[in-house]
Amino acid sequence: MLKRIIKGFSLLMMFSVEKFRLPGLGFNYLHWVLIILLSTPYQGWAEVIRLEIKSRQPVLGEKSYGSAGGYEIIRGQIFFEFDPGNKRNYKITDIQLAPVNERGKVEANGNIIILKPIDPTKSSGITLVEVSNRGGKFSPRYFNRAGNGELNPLDLQSFGDGLLMYLGVTVVWVGWQFDIPEENDRLRLNVPVARNKDGSSITGLVRSDWVIKETTQTLSIGHRQQIGYPVSVFDDPVNILTVRDEREGQRRIIPTTEWRFARLSEGEIIDDSLHIYMESGFEAGKIYELVYRSQDPPVVGLGLGVMRDVISYAKYHDSPIFSAKYGIAAGVSQTGRFLRLFLYQGFNEDEQGRKAYDGCMIITAGAGRGSFNHRFAQPSRDAHRFSAFFYPTDLFPFTGREVKDPETEISDGLLANINPDLLPKIFYINTGYEYWGRAASLIHIDPQGKKDVDPMDNERIYHLASGQHFVERFPPQISTKIGATSNYRGNHLDFSVNYRALLQKLIRWVSEDKSPPESAYPTIKKGNLVRIDELDLPPIPDLRKPSVIHLAYRVDYGPQWNQGIIDFQPPVMGEAFVPLVSQVDEYGNEIGGIRNVEIVVPLATYTPWNLRTGLPGNQMELTDFRGTFIPFPKNEIQKQNFSDSRPAVNQLYGSKSEYLQKVKSATESLIQQGFVLERDRGYLQDKAIRYWDWVMAQ
Repeated sequence: MLKRIIKGFSLLMMFSVEKFRLPGLGFNYLHWVLIILLSTPYQGWAEVIRLEIKSRQPVLGEKSYGSAGGYEIIRGQIFFEFDPGNKRNYKITDIQLAPVNERGKVEANGNIIILKPIDPTKSSGITLVEVSNRGGKFSPRYFNRAGNGELNPLDLQSFGDGLLMYLGVTVVWVGWQFDIPEENDRLRLNVPVARNKDGSSITGLVRSDWVIKETTQTLSIGHRQQIGYPVSVFDDPVNILTVRDEREGQRRIIPTTEWRFARLSEGEIIDDSLHIYMESGFEAGKIYELVYRSQDPPVVGLGLGVMRDVISYAKYHDSPIFSAKYGIAAGVSQTGRFLRLFLYQGFNEDEQGRKAYDGCMIITAGAGRGSFNHRFAQPSRDAHRFSAFFYPTDLFPFTGREVKDPETEISDGLLANINPDLLPKIFYINTGYEYWGRAASLIHIDPQGKKDVDPMDNERIYHLASGQHFVERFPPQISTKIGATSNYRGNHLDFSVNYRALLQKLIRWVSEDKSPPESAYPTIKKGNLVRIDELDLPPIPDLRKPSVIHLAYRVDYGPQWNQGIIDFQPPVMGEAFVPLVSQVDEYGNEIGGIRNVEIVVPLATYTPWNLRTGLPGNQMELTDFRGTFIPFPKNEIQKQNFSDSRPAVNQLYGSKSEYLQKVKSATESLIQQGFVLERDRGYLQDKAIRYWDWVMAQ
């Protein structure tokens, strides 16, 4: 009976947003009634105990998106319960030490945003759950080509061309990360603190590190804008600050007389448990590392349970606010790594043993996982080549299939411990940057780097040749120019079209069992996956070939690591695995994988790596996230002036019209392969014109 009442109120609310307002209240009476009803738990709700709706607005005045009709945005707060006695929750670190309510359950709650068809009967049945990157939203930009991720229901730019809506997809964002600042529309999760059985505080070691661009006297101990763990006792002897010059260089201890837990504010030094201060200043380019004791760790791993249970609610509850026949999880960079850990630790099985996600789109995660489920975990720490060093990110196993590491004698696979009936269909999509900066080749080679490891039947691997971690805005700015030649920090190759096409292919694979394009990535067998010293880079003015690549190590975090507790800070580093990269063509562009228009019909060299030229510190190290853009000389005179080995533009193409005709052919080929949508044909043609005009104007 209660279920029918809730369903009736849910349907009524869709058409009664402005009615029945209580005097002085910001939302309508029906919202209050629904909150009261959903606050009453009953058998079958299980994990999601209630969803409080705070606002519900139509998108762009109920603009119609084809057969899906109008869309609406719902904002609210979602409340979860986790049974610490359920075996499928045992993997959540410290859940046994979390406080429980009167029902013996551990509670958590986060903000939630839902973009869905107003008429649920017009939905495609696909619900896309975006695992938001550090509280933001990438789906509007990645899939809708929106100008922003604000989801303003009155702003056309927030919804781009509406691809997701025309497909009838429901999109859900839910807070999963506990350390996001409470600001703007960022998604965050509220979780309890773990304590010892006797009620006393749990303590442990935390590590923070920095490479800064400009000298400063104050540093936040949180990563980027995230909230850090406060130090327990300012003068604890375990609190040690070191400095070094190189990634694996010798650490030098900075005496405690030279620094303190404090911050500089308007000329005054104020004691602060979340900052460190040094009067002489922290020097740009140096690597500073702080190890200190903190206490009262949040149960960080509940974020994994939240992402599991939010889709189970949509798929299996009788009367959900948003429903799903099929669930797809999408993560990019940090949250792509989150999904790799999610799968590895078995979270695709809910508390009732049911399948959570039917598909996963794992974008630019490389071979990484991350700090999402251990004591004092810092989800934002990402362990790059020259920042955030040696956090538990790039860890064996890397491949979906089970393989054996001959060094440790351990056999394992990312998907090896999942019930085959619960396996989702997975796309791993990486750019060239992830091969250089996130050891992406390890997801399809053996630990010794000598043999290919084929993906499983439920996996596809796509390599976006020559791309950097994200699409750089075009045209390049003068401030990004490196030296006197036309080398630019930042790679403008536009692979956003591939994300849109591949999402549609994944949807059809999940919902119709229609096979997507075959995997496309470089392999040892084909001879286009090589060691970095085998890279056949052509001579290009002022472009130095990298001598380093991001490494994944066999790492020892201490005897309790298998329980989610780090005892060794910093960890003990063992032997590195052997990552490989895509070979390049005569222009310096990558051969393997999906070769987009800019590579097939080139006007430039696009490297997925960039050296720290002109930046403080080791200038032969890799720049985080970015590649390099080097336009071809436009004519023979320019080619000779710069002694450029690459052809001039007017040697490759007799005219602009000839160039555009080749662009048209390359676009057609990508559409036929399934890597570009027909609707993006004009977008690529317009972009090619802009590229030509810019290059020829230099």
